[in-house]
This record gives sequence, structure tokens and C-alpha cells, in this order.
Amino acid sequence: MSADRPARVSSSVAPVVAFERQRNPAAAVKVLGATLRKLRLDHGLGLKDAAEAIRASMSKISQLERGESPPRPRDVFDLVRFYGVHDEESLCEMEELLKKALEPAWWSHYSDVMPGWLARLIGMEDSATRIDTYEVHVVPGLLQVPEYIRAVVRGGLPRAARAEVERRIELRCQRQALLADEGRPDLTALLDEGILRRPVGGPAVMAAQLRHLLAESARDRINIRVLRFDRAAGLTPPSPMTHLRFASGGPSEMIYLEQANGATYLSRRADIDAHREILLRLWAVAEDRASSERMLREAERRFATAAND
Repeated sequence: MSADRPARVSSSVAPVVAFERQRNPAAAVKVLGATLRKLRLDHGLGLKDAAEAIRASMSKISQLERGESPPRPRDVFDLVRFYGVHDEESLCEMEELLKKALEPAWWSHYSDVMPGWLARLIGMEDSATRIDTYEVHVVPGLLQVPEYIRAVVRGGLPRAARAEVERRIELRCQRQALLADEGRPDLTALLDEGILRRPVGGPAVMAAQLRHLLAESARDRINIRVLRFDRAAGLTPPSPMTHLRFASGGPSEMIYLEQANGATYLSRRADIDAHREILLRLWAVAEDRASSERMLREAERRFATAAND
């Protein structure tokens, strides 16, 4: 359909309602993008049509619809009008959603110690309904205690000033607040057995960290499983990966792959399916809940004894 022939549409902006169950600007960006995509597809318009309407690239429209780029108010309202949305009520709903999308998130106060790739992850964690993560070297960030965090940060940034280290600890602890929220996501953490044996921060810190994992594993909607060396050999990938799922009103899934100094985000269906298959294979060979807790307790006793020697 030509860009100079806007579709005749009803002015419903239904996905806006989904944001009421979300908690942060990143969620609003996703809902806003999904709303724009729905309006475009409902009326037979392609990415090229939308791009021509606001003199942008198709890539920009695609990123906007996936919630991967900050929305510009002018672009948003030019698009919704192009899609035939003119009634005051729907335009007010879009304006309210846009306002929420542009609000500074709590983590913006930590921009001095937070790279952009991490900010994106935090936003996704805050709006996720389910998080499945695999870690090979350290306890997942959402489950780390402060002294363990300090050891990890010091190991990665040995020259960092004390104030920077404390800011990074504070940021990670703030991330963990979502697990205390009533609407917290379901969390499944698959831990390589090496994490239970690696004395990050020393025996006393490890003992405290393992006690925390045991306490968290007893909570509703948190599931911690251990991957034994002998059972998972040949199946465990060499780097961490996380699969995040979201409520309706935005992209439904995302894969996060962490590297030493950055991260990769995957949203293509083929990529998501391939990495989800890896996580499913790991789940199939992971210890059950009782056996995982037993391994955590054994490791905690071992480190506690070493700390007291």
C-alpha cells in the first residue's frame, strides 16, 4: 500500500492496556513498539510504507517496533496519524504511553558505572515474566550477595576505585529488588558445578553465598539447579546465556548472551529457538531440586569448615 494512502482504521490502541501490569519505562517502550506494529499490520502496511511516511529507514521502523530504540514523539504521532488514528481518546492513550516510555528509569542514576548493554538487560529483567539463565563461572547476578559481588567486581576491575566498586555493588543489589516484588518473574538458574567449588572472595564469602542460594531456592517461583560435571560434560556451553520472556504487549522473548566486555541480544525466532534448545538440554541433565539443594549444602559446609580453620 502506498505511503500517501493511509489506511482507514478504527482508532483502538488496545496494547496500551497491557502496560498497566508493567513496571518501568523499558516495558512502556516495548508496548509502544508493539502497538505501532499492530496498527501497521492490521491495515496492510509494510515497513517501507511506514518508513516513507516519516522519511526514515526501514531499519529504524523495525527497531522502534521491537522496542530497541528510544521513541521520538514526532515519529510516533506521525505514524499513528498515518495509520488512521485521529480520535482524541486514542491519541491521549498514546501520549500517556509515550510519556511513560520517556521517563528516566531507576537505573539511569547509575549511568556512571553502567554500560548501555547492561542498561538494556536491566530493563528487560524488570519487565520479564520468566527468566531462565545458565551460568558457568559465577553465581547469576540476581542471586549474588554483596561480598560476593565485591569479589567479582574486584576480579574484573582490579584498578577500580573503592567508590566505583561500591556503586556497582549497589546497582546489582537494586537489580535484585525485582525478586522481592509481588509481581516478580519466575526464575530458573542452572549453575555449573564449578561455581560451587570456586572460592570467589574466599571460604567465608562462599559459605555466605551458598547459604543465600539455599534460602532463595526455597522461595516460591525461584528454581536453582546444579549441573554436575559427569552428567553435563559435553553439553555445557562455554559462556552464560539467559532466556527472557515477557507479557503480551511487546516482544515475547529475548536471548541475552554475555561476554567479558559486552553482550549480544537475539530476537530472531531461529536464534531464540536454537538457544532455548540448549537450555532445555541442560535442564534435562540438571540435578533435581532435592539433589541440587544437597549439593549446595555440602559445598556450604565445606567452605564454612575452611573458613573456620
